[in-house]
Amino acid sequence: MEYLEFEKPIQELEEQLSKCVIIGKESDVDVTETCEQIEKKLKKTKTDIYKNLTAWQRVQLSRHPSRPYTLDFINAFTKGTFMELHGDRNVKDDKAMIGGLGKIGNQSFMFIGQQKGYNTKTRQYRNFGMANPEGYRKALRLMKMAEKFGIPVVTLVDTPGAYPGMEAEERGQGEAIARNIYEMTILKTPIITVIIGEGASGGALGIAVGDKVYMMENTWYSVISPESCSSILWRSWEHKQKAAEALKLTAKDMKKLKLIDSIIKEPFGGAHSNREEAFLIVQKQILKAYNELKSLPTKDLIKERMAKYDAMGVYNG
Repeated sequence: MEYLEFEKPIQELEEQLSKCVIIGKESDVDVTETCEQIEKKLKKTKTDIYKNLTAWQRVQLSRHPSRPYTLDFINAFTKGTFMELHGDRNVKDDKAMIGGLGKIGNQSFMFIGQQKGYNTKTRQYRNFGMANPEGYRKALRLMKMAEKFGIPVVTLVDTPGAYPGMEAEERGQGEAIARNIYEMTILKTPIITVIIGEGASGGALGIAVGDKVYMMENTWYSVISPESCSSILWRSWEHKQKAAEALKLTAKDMKKLKLIDSIIKEPFGGAHSNREEAFLIVQKQILKAYNELKSLPTKDLIKERMAKYDAMGVYNG
């Protein structure tokens, strides 16, 4: 179990509890009362920490190394029925963007999302979840395929941003993302989007135009990461906590600003603390959203989707 900096008090108490249990097993000393006191203190400490998380702490939880990634969710949903599809039919297969067909129960879905790596080797293989233009074009190809066969689309967003390299710009990164946003706006099939980790900039928006958009409780969604915002405004990453607060990037902030439809509660302590429960909660939300959308005529589906995004950013001067 890996602990974040703000989880250190929890780590210390869990280690004390573990030692207490070992002493009880290996000696004749009755430590039951001591263990109960530690358990009680541990429970209170967890409650105090997780119920009062700052924006920066939620950013940290969204990046937790044990947090489930896109393929973890998809494999849990589909239970062996997922068939990954590759390539944009133009340049290559982008490993940072994955997609394919799978079933939740008897219903088929086209799943699309950014995939990060678990260690140094796989992180390089997946380009740290930062897709190139061909990744967005692959995603669009799969969406169009889903549209053709009347299959609903589920997108799972988890990226620090689109890949900012020179070669990506040369191949039309901006155009690829803009094309996706446009095409998703008028796609003739339901689109359900879930922010499962990081949702940064156009890299997230390129697959996040949905009829229903949800954020998991400990995720973030913003035009820029706190570190990059800090480096621009203060010429240093030292103010990333302040930037996180100012950006209003948490799920609660996004819901208040009416930029998402709902917040998906996570297991106590974060999605990584109980992965199976997290998978089930997100799956239920996806099925609920699909049941709300499936009976809508295509014309009304597109009309409501466009109206939803037209209403964003409106204010009284």
